[in-house]
Formats: sequence, C-alpha cells, structure tokens
Amino acid sequence: MLIEIGHIEAIFRYPVKSMGGERLDAANLGWHGLDGDRRLAFRKMDDRSGFPWLTAGKLPDLLLFAPHRREDAAQGDLPTHVRTPDGEEMPLFGEELAAEVGRRHGAPVQMMQMKHGIFDDASISVIASDTVNEISRLAGRSPDIRRFRPNIVARLLRSGPFQEDAWVGGVLSFGEGDDAPAVTVTMRDLRCSMVNLDPDSAASAPEMMKAVVRANQNTAGIYGTVTRIGRLAVGQPILFRAAEP
Repeated sequence: MLIEIGHIEAIFRYPVKSMGGERLDAANLGWHGLDGDRRLAFRKMDDRSGFPWLTAGKLPDLLLFAPHRREDAAQGDLPTHVRTPDGEEMPLFGEELAAEVGRRHGAPVQMMQMKHGIFDDASISVIASDTVNEISRLAGRSPDIRRFRPNIVARLLRSGPFQEDAWVGGVLSFGEGDDAPAVTVTMRDLRCSMVNLDPDSAASAPEMMKAVVRANQNTAGIYGTVTRIGRLAVGQPILFRAAEP
C-alpha cells in the first residue's frame, strides 16, 4: 500500500563530480539518475586504481568550482564552462581548467565524460530535512543541506530524523498516478568526510561527521535504484510502499 510521507522540498544536480551543485525546480529522472547528474569528473592520470576520480575528499577546493551553462550554448543538460574559486571562467574541456585543477591537486588530471554517470554507490540519493537538521544540531552548526549533496530533499509529514532507514527495501514514488517516477531504496547512505566541508569555503568541520557517527552509525539518508522514469518537481508528494514481508 502506498502511503504519502511528505513532499519534495528541493532537487539538486551535480554536473561535475565533487564540484558545486545546481538547485533545480524540476528535473528528469532517467534510468541512470537525474539527467546531467555527475556525468563529468576529473580523472587522476597517474591513478591505476578502480576509482581514479578526483573528489573533494582529496581536493576540498573542488567544491568551490562552479560549473554553469552559457545562455548562448546549444540546448542540453551539461555545463559549458566552470567558474574557478578565483572568479575566472574557463571552458569545461579546456586545457586551462585541467591545468588549474591539476596545479591545486599536485598531479595531472583530465576531464572525462561518462554516458551513465560516475557514482560512488548508486545513481540517486534522498535525505530528509529533519535528518540534516538533527545532525547539524548535534554538531553545533547551522543546517546546510548542501553538505550532504543529495539529489532529492524530502520534507516529511511526520517530523523526526533518520526515518529514511525504514525505507530500505521499499519504493518511493514522486507524484500521483501509476506512471509517477519511482525509486527502489537499496541501502542507507554511509557518509564520508564530505559532510565536514563547507560548500562556500571548503573549510572542514570534523564535528559534522562525528555527529553522524554518534547519532546513526555513520549513515544519513538513502541510496536508490530508479525503477520508473519521469519528471520530478519541487512540491510533488512523496509516497512510500514498504517491502513485501
């Protein structure tokens, strides 16, 4: 049985992995997450591991780079340029941007585009604003949802943090009707040091991750797999169907 549990409070997309995100009013949910989400990343050219992508965990300054799309560009979901922390605008695939990021990283990097995205664990993430508020309270910090880099922020009808844990194995639907986009919840979101980083300064606040560990076994929010594609929009109701017993 589907039960309404809240509504979509915010939608975020991150065109370049670990760079600044975009807050959207609406977005298409495809089989590989939000269209245009994490389709680009810098590859560490000297890394032969199974995960060669440069992230803000290694270079916090990445958060301060802002991808954007010029108004005169052809229609599409991907950015055309990136604004650096120093305010310079550089073409996304230009040598100048790769050199700037490589200089900060201390080793050469290369921009890569992946058709189906570059994700750590799953292609879609959801967190409730109550969860963010509680973690921030425990850490003594002002709530900033951007620290958690979700795709969908849920405003729940029943107040309380960490309700997302009970969704694992169930299905979240967004909007009314049998054709509403839907996500099967596959796992709790195990957090890393990214939550410590201030999105506006890249300064670290270790008390954030300590609060997540203390409050909820180092998890906050959930990951999911898309099971029905469609259009997401802020304000849409969120409905939940529990896993079959």
